[in-house]
Amino acid sequence: MVLALTVCGIVVVLAAVGLFVFGLRRRLIQRSGGTFDCSLRWDVPEKPDTGGKGWSYGVARYNGDCVEWYRVFSYALRPRRILERSAIEVAGRRLPEGEEEMALLSDAVILTCLHRGTRLELAMSDDALTGFLAWLEAAPPGQRVNVA
Repeated sequence: MVLALTVCGIVVVLAAVGLFVFGLRRRLIQRSGGTFDCSLRWDVPEKPDTGGKGWSYGVARYNGDCVEWYRVFSYALRPRRILERSAIEVAGRRLPEGEEEMALLSDAVILTCLHRGTRLELAMSDDALTGFLAWLEAAPPGQRVNVA
């Protein structure tokens, strides 16, 4: 009986520590500001699948001329993807279709982009999309920016 209670106590403490670390990591990412919720689908084919597969929920952060994208359900302190402003080409935008509506946040807009030849999709709120497009267009003079 004592062993079972000890094991249960350890499991509860480990779960609490894991949740605390998730919250602390998110707080560290957001500490410098300029963050927004953003789902990402990497290496998307020309005709995207609307079945909701391949989307990863994350947090994006502006850092100079880059957007750093972090997975939400990860303990890594380094970004999973780094998108340079000069390498992003916007190919279009659309609303979620089919099962994508269930896989993404309720007010999401999907932005299709090319980054160094890799086709990707970013899903974010309308407000975050406005900020992202403004950030893209605010490139320093002499930098090429392709916004459709």
